[in-house]
This record gives sequence, structure tokens and C-alpha cells, in this order.
Amino acid sequence: MQLHFSELDLKRFGIPVAIATSIETSEDVNQIHEFCMENSVELSIARVSSANLREVQQMESDGYRLMDTLVYYAFKYDKKSIPEDTGTHHLRPVTQDDIDAVTKIATASFEGYYGHYHADPKLPDDKCDEVYVDWASKSVQSRDIADEVLVVDHDGRLDGFATLRKNDDIDGEGVLFGVAPHAQGQGIYRSMMVHGMRWCQDQGVEKMIVSTQITNIAVQKVWARLGFEMDRSYYTLHKWF
Repeated sequence: MQLHFSELDLKRFGIPVAIATSIETSEDVNQIHEFCMENSVELSIARVSSANLREVQQMESDGYRLMDTLVYYAFKYDKKSIPEDTGTHHLRPVTQDDIDAVTKIATASFEGYYGHYHADPKLPDDKCDEVYVDWASKSVQSRDIADEVLVVDHDGRLDGFATLRKNDDIDGEGVLFGVAPHAQGQGIYRSMMVHGMRWCQDQGVEKMIVSTQITNIAVQKVWARLGFEMDRSYYTLHKWF
């Protein structure tokens, strides 16, 4: 299990927040509770595999509430070839001069996006919107957040962005994608996915993974058409102390 105090959420929401991932046993659940009590945590955010139902049920009994279900898809390079990019969009690596444009695209494309933060009625919507905007902006500024950011450049106007990361020798990941409202419906997302698949392959990994809320059907259809397959899923639960 991985468990830490979230300084970022403290700054954003003004409350002590703990985040736990890779929960596998009942003892993990007990350790989260002890950590939160000892550190005066107000909100515990826990992500647990949907296969670990016993632990999920224990957490529900302890006062956790389900906030979202996250699904992961994977494209394995030894089984399939990357599809051709049928679009005519120009993609290039981001520069520091693109920060404002990327931030604006993220602000527009993620407004009201119903992730686990938005699903919690105790968290203000405007602060929840900032999660993805801040994530996109920091991805441009720091390679600690993303290893690469690609942007769709249309004669000097940015129409989309894709953040990418090499997790290890096994997984490359398409982390965060955004398409400007004026450019939606033009196949830009598919082009960004194909370029992301190429980038991950160039890093020498075995597969590319992507994730989204289970209710986000549109992107899952794109992934399936590109050759991605369902890989795993997680529940995200919140508990207020």
C-alpha cells in the first residue's frame, strides 16, 4: 500500500487530506485509519482494485463512500500494430510559451468533469475544476509530472494537448488529454492518441495504458477502435473524519 499526506489538496481545499493507493488487505485499511487519526486528517481518499471486494466492503462499513470507478485500457505492442493517423493535424512537443494556451484548453474541456472530487458534495465545484487545470499547467512546466506533452498546432492556435509519461519499463501512459471546444468533432483526440502510442513505443515499453471514468463512454469507444483492451479497474472512495 502507498499512503501519503497530500500537500496539494491541503493548498487547494484548505483541509488535511490523505491519499492511499494499492490497498490489498484489511490491515491496509486499518493502517489508513490510524494514519488519519494520528495526523488529524479530515478527508481520506482511497483507491482500491475492484477485485478486492472484501476490503471495499470493510471500507464501506467504516464510513467510506464510493465516488467513482476508474477503468484502465492497455495497448500491447507485441500483439498489435499502431493504426495509421488518418488526420491532417500538426502535432509538436509543447514549449513554455504554450502554458497559457494549454491552461485555457484545460479550463474549457474539464469544466464540470465528474471525477471523484466533483462526486463529493462536500468539495466546492470551482476548486474541483482547478484539479485538472493545475495538472495540465504543471505538466507543461515540470517533467516530474509528465515526460512529454504534445500539442495540436493549427497555424499558431492550439487545438488540443496530450500529456504522456513513462511509468517503468512495462508501462507508458497517456495521462491527460484536452481538446478545445472549437476543435471538437474533428478527429483531434484520435490523432493525439495515435501519436501518444508512437511516443510510448519509442520509450521501449511493452504497452501503453490509459484510464478514465467508467461513464466516459466516448473515449472508450475510441480506444477500442484503436486496439486497446480493458485491463483493470479501481474504485475511489472518500471518508470524512
